[in-house]
Amino acid sequence: MSGKFIRSGTATLVLSLGLLVGCSDSFNPRDSAAMEALSAQQIYQLGEVEVETGDPGEAAFFFGEIERLYPYSEWAERALIMQAFAYHRDADYPNSRASAQRFLDFYPAQPDAAYAQYLLALSYYDQIDEIGRDQGLTFQALQALRTVIEQYPDSEYARASILKFDLAFDHLAAKEMEIGRYYLKRKNYSAAVNRFRVVVEEFQTTSQTPEALHRLVESYLSLGLTNEAQTAGAILGANYPATSWYQDSFALLTGQGLEARAQGDSWLASIYRQVIRGEWL
Repeated sequence: MSGKFIRSGTATLVLSLGLLVGCSDSFNPRDSAAMEALSAQQIYQLGEVEVETGDPGEAAFFFGEIERLYPYSEWAERALIMQAFAYHRDADYPNSRASAQRFLDFYPAQPDAAYAQYLLALSYYDQIDEIGRDQGLTFQALQALRTVIEQYPDSEYARASILKFDLAFDHLAAKEMEIGRYYLKRKNYSAAVNRFRVVVEEFQTTSQTPEALHRLVESYLSLGLTNEAQTAGAILGANYPATSWYQDSFALLTGQGLEARAQGDSWLASIYRQVIRGEWL
């Protein structure tokens, strides 16, 4: 949405700013009396200037002043969503989220409610780019993105939310893989299996699944559980035969005289049967 309400060019806005403050060095935006002398539209224009050419944190202040001085005006509604945007641009995610939530509370039926919900989701999503971060943020991002997708399916933000939802979902799976590899490296095979199983059962649509199946082959072979190892290899071969993970698993299995074939009645065998029936992807 950036600039959705910014209809004037930067040069026009800068000129407008000069006219508003009389080109005076004594203008202090933190002076309540100085702000009260301006109209809601004039304060909004000050915020626009900061969004385009200056400090987004300062822009958020100006938009907040409109909410304070003209709380029931049309400008207050417009300023609130712009404040959420300005805070987000400033990477002040808690305040961006708070402003977006206020917009949703006050104006739930307005067209910009979809964007407010999207900004709220982004306030979580933009903090989960590192696997090592708190996974609570990822769950909150998923929940907020799902709200955009389900409540505003026809909005311009739904498609972007779907893409981000898939990436955030993959991020959770990647975290499980990271921990599983940690256990595998330290030969704690049972703990590793538990992590890789989570990926296969709960995150099977993510890009992490082929590796998770291969790591299960490695872990089960190390534990001497050949039936489970062969079944994991069979699932991998049925779904991802062209991947290097299957090639590696095939080499491990054949190296011990085994096949990538479903064996026994484990949780993996149950999944394999679902694969054959086409109920698991």
